[in-house]
Amino acid sequence: MLRITELRLPLSHPEDALRAAIVARLGVAAVDLIEFSVFKRSYDARKKTAMQLIYTVDLAVRNEAAVLASRPGDPHLRVTPDMNYRAVGHAPEGFYQPTPQRAEPPARPLVIGFGPCGIFAALILAQMGLRPIVLERGKEVRQRTKDTWDLWRKNNLHPESNVQFGEGGAGTFSDGKLWSQISDPRHLTRKVLTEFVKAGAPEEILYVSKPHIGTFRLVSMVEKIRADIEALGGEIRFEQRVTDVLIEKGQLRGLTLASGEQLRCEHAVLAVGHSARDTFAVLHQRGVFMEAKPFSVGFRIEHPQSLIDKARFGPNAGHPLLGAADYKIVHHASNGRGVYSFCMCPGGAVVAATSEAGRVVTNGMSQYSRAERNANAGIVVGISPQDYRQDGLSEGPVNPLDGMAFQRFWESRAFELGGENYEAPGQRVGDFLQGRPSTGWGAVLPSYKPGVRPTHLGDPSRPSLPLDVLAAIREALPAFERQIPGFAMPDAVLTGVETRTSSPLRITRGKNLQSLNVRGLFPAGEGAGYAGGIMSAGVDGIEVAEALGRDLLGPG
Repeated sequence: MLRITELRLPLSHPEDALRAAIVARLGVAAVDLIEFSVFKRSYDARKKTAMQLIYTVDLAVRNEAAVLASRPGDPHLRVTPDMNYRAVGHAPEGFYQPTPQRAEPPARPLVIGFGPCGIFAALILAQMGLRPIVLERGKEVRQRTKDTWDLWRKNNLHPESNVQFGEGGAGTFSDGKLWSQISDPRHLTRKVLTEFVKAGAPEEILYVSKPHIGTFRLVSMVEKIRADIEALGGEIRFEQRVTDVLIEKGQLRGLTLASGEQLRCEHAVLAVGHSARDTFAVLHQRGVFMEAKPFSVGFRIEHPQSLIDKARFGPNAGHPLLGAADYKIVHHASNGRGVYSFCMCPGGAVVAATSEAGRVVTNGMSQYSRAERNANAGIVVGISPQDYRQDGLSEGPVNPLDGMAFQRFWESRAFELGGENYEAPGQRVGDFLQGRPSTGWGAVLPSYKPGVRPTHLGDPSRPSLPLDVLAAIREALPAFERQIPGFAMPDAVLTGVETRTSSPLRITRGKNLQSLNVRGLFPAGEGAGYAGGIMSAGVDGIEVAEALGRDLLGPG
């Protein structure tokens, strides 16, 4: 098979134009093209009146060697790489049975957390015959969905079953974005996408440039992957919160659950999300090495989706191959802060994402159709450990738990500004830029449930975020207007606060992907500071599962 990249055609090309373009690019007769398939399809929107689709295609052609030889040095023609996934090993039959040489068989590996990282770690371990046990503090996905809606509709928070905790992780209530900018020489993203398609995702996620699934489809897919893990000998235990770890001479030996049950354990994937604050505190208390890291805070901003479509696609807005438009924008503020869009959700809604009582957190979500009226995105500002350190010093290591304290402070402030009933504080962009409180809404109605209370997010006497963060956002919005006309429209809505963009700490690991000072503990995914989004978390789960498998199975 051969692969052609950068094959460009007009947006509305005839169906047979792609075959003709392949034949023309190769310089072969039409009968010599045996078959082809689209590996990737993206678009070039720089010239809005002449938008192009950009294809990468895999094909079979007669006399492949001659075709390659006829185009030496062509950077857009090569042999199709082998993207098949191959397990690094497999447990032999009777692996968990005692033998004369081994009176006590090895303990089954544990996976702590069943978000995207934990799901793929458990799946790979199960496919290796290692029969993992998954410990998920929240509930199975359908009950978790009911509990989440209880907050959105009735202001009732379930601290162990919400947007952050439960089967599927935080990614379940998101846009279901399935792309990433990580380096992927082993094509592990293809493994993730293939497993999603097997679980019921549309096949288009294999070839569109920015695939997404949406919340409702993710629910049934997560259930299907869970069933696959169980069919391979894995076990998923819900409502099982880890409260302590047993470490002896630098080796993980066991876990304690909230029920009091103790589990023997010498290999565990730590795939908790970035909201597992109690887990981080326990690990820190037990001496597991971790470091403070940067993250970002800000607001959610909402515009009419039609405004974004027109700005990005011009006269092609609404074309069925383009769907709802997204954006990615950055501004470097004069006070040194970087401001950027985060987790943009076309045609979606702002959602309540807190996991702790008395706090308000926002996030974004879309369904597969992306058909809601508003576009939303985080407009966030980067902060460093020095910004949030709690000891008042200007140098030296920052306590890795200080970032959590910082997040909690501003989430509690948002709860107060929103009326202390899980409504969120919000403000029209025009009022925010003019430094006056909002008293109502205009053309853009906020989508956050259970509701948004108009207020003054930038009140210097009681700000919703640090003053320099507010100043950076206030400067960035007019700058973003120059990139996307209408972005700073007075009736656009800011909803606060967005604080959980990424983990506030990193549970540092070595080249063997184990904790630097606890053998058998494999920190992974977003909570450990090694991923950001469904795809990167899934890939990290695969790589950590492979490392655990090699360590457990030994050489051979």
